[in-house]
Amino acid sequence: MEIEKTNRMNALFEFYSTLLTEKQMNYMELYYADDFSLGEIAEEFEVSRQAVYDNIKRTEKILEDYEKKLHMYSDYMVRRQIFSQLQAYLDEKYPQDETLRSFMTELQEIDE
Repeated sequence: MEIEKTNRMNALFEFYSTLLTEKQMNYMELYYADDFSLGEIAEEFEVSRQAVYDNIKRTEKILEDYEKKLHMYSDYMVRRQIFSQLQAYLDEKYPQDETLRSFMTELQEIDE
């Protein structure tokens, strides 16, 4: 469960980090991406461990609220699944069609 939550928070952070405050971004990046402990973050910013914990919990909720309203991450996951299915279909039915391959490459680059 923890690894799934970490992966989800990292994904949501990728989509919505620019909507967070600098402090929220710093805490989330250190905690989730860099695997710092609450104590290490508290020491780095000279605040209490509880302050870091509260900020991270609040920020997690904010990220989930953004996702509920904007659906950027879930829409990305759906597009990725459809793209994979389309890629498999094209590979099977049109393996030599360079025009289709070019369009698929352009579509893939949009989400990267």
